[in-house]
Amino acid sequence: MPLIPRLTALSLLSALTLAGGPAAVAADSPSEPPGTVATSPPPSVDPTSPGLKLADGATLAPAKVLDIKSVVEDLGGEERREDTAENVTVALQAEVLFPKDSAKLNPEARSRIDAIAGEIKKQNATNVRVFGFTDNLGSYAHGLVLSRRRAEAVHDRLAVTLGGDVTFEVRGYSEDYPIADNSSEEGRRKNRRVEVSFPRGTSSGAATEGAGA
Repeated sequence: MPLIPRLTALSLLSALTLAGGPAAVAADSPSEPPGTVATSPPPSVDPTSPGLKLADGATLAPAKVLDIKSVVEDLGGEERREDTAENVTVALQAEVLFPKDSAKLNPEARSRIDAIAGEIKKQNATNVRVFGFTDNLGSYAHGLVLSRRRAEAVHDRLAVTLGGDVTFEVRGYSEDYPIADNSSEEGRRKNRRVEVSFPRGTSSGAATEGAGA
């Protein structure tokens, strides 16, 4: 199923404001667990450059780097892809990958995971994170076990396709880091997911089709 852009957030590589003016705010990343976001140092700016026109007595605020983030979701919400300048994250909805309350992959899930493995190869990524998540129904402890087992199932399939040159980080987060409102079934369905994230390489990183859950 082709992916339809749902939301695109663009930001400048640096934000310059006059002293006392509004500060630049980095893109929010509520769905990314700790340690998944990499940042680059801000570019150097010459405050004496003749191209900068400031009022008398005004000075530049410190330069900041804002992450460029693009979010694409298919019409059925089965796949959600996030692209930044440095990382790619594909969220696979659990209903497509697994039976209810199970960590056994459906036959259909293999081709979807293999499509993501193909993109990992294109990006020449050697470090891959596989994180599982649940909704807020049931106990938190049960969610931790289920989300971890589901992440491991996706990892096992990726490992078969990618071979031994890739290092994996596999975790289960239960209901933590929701990407939608748990008060509706539609939101809970989006939160029941496995996310596969990896660094962007030299490839253009075109959207992976047919990988969703």
